[in-house]
Amino acid sequence: MSLTESIRQPIEQELKTFKQFFENSLKTDNPLLAEINGYIIENSGKKLRPILTFLSAGNFGKINDNVYYAALSMELLHNASLIHDDVVDDTHERRGRSSVNARWSNKVAVLTGDYMLSTALICGAKTNKVAILKSIANIGMELADGELLQLNNMQKTNISEDEYFKIIQKKTALLFATCTEIGAIAAEASPEMQKIMFDFGENLGICFQIKDDIFDYYNDIEIGKPTGNDLQDGKVTLPLIYALQNGDETERAKVITIIQNKDFTAANIDYIMQYARQSGGVSYAESKIAEYKQKAMDLLNQLPMSDYKKSLEFCLEYTSARKH
Repeated sequence: MSLTESIRQPIEQELKTFKQFFENSLKTDNPLLAEINGYIIENSGKKLRPILTFLSAGNFGKINDNVYYAALSMELLHNASLIHDDVVDDTHERRGRSSVNARWSNKVAVLTGDYMLSTALICGAKTNKVAILKSIANIGMELADGELLQLNNMQKTNISEDEYFKIIQKKTALLFATCTEIGAIAAEASPEMQKIMFDFGENLGICFQIKDDIFDYYNDIEIGKPTGNDLQDGKVTLPLIYALQNGDETERAKVITIIQNKDFTAANIDYIMQYARQSGGVSYAESKIAEYKQKAMDLLNQLPMSDYKKSLEFCLEYTSARKH
């Protein structure tokens, strides 16, 4: 059994039911929106966020309708953020297919993202739990804040590690944290357990994003998907932050010049990748993954043993070991 199969095993039936919940939430009599929603459903990913919500809830009681609506709100919010991100980043491909903005237009993509965000809030409201609705609304605010922070740091070569972690906490880790938190809320976990699950999800999300950022410093053939995209956009992430602070001065000056001049030729991108790897940036980023993985494991160890807890441990393993 693969790691991903092991993660899903305790909630296979719930995920089948969730698929129907997801499709039903996007039904509409608007022909254009129906076409786009169908395209999104066909192109949906691994459902990691709902999986985290279900697994978190399973540790504290029966997976009821509130858990389904909480998980649905997270998946809708995640998809809304991807659609908006593709517009902001002028991305034309998502999961190997044309992005919504590329296939239709930026206007259509923005409105579709808004529709999904509103639907996410409606699903959150169906739980009749104000705490869940507040958490969902907070994500919308923090995601936008994180995106603006990142835009403000584009082409900057003096971004600090603290600034980097602030951005990924807002853009990625908070979404993971909210998934595990509202799963616990929907399952009526104690406030103490809700906090533990929030902190676990946050540390898991940080591991996930650092791993994604590491992938950008390898060649496409090694990862199996396009790499160097963040570099081409002028995004300086953890491997390069460390390299610029600790690498060879002469090479550092060349990298800074490339970034400041936005001279992102294929050869220059390859040079920056090699510089980050050879200067210890990737190794350092891997060490940070190990650090946050241990923090997450320490939190999980406060839960009684169950199949759901074991699957959350597998989530940690998957996040740190994945190859793409």
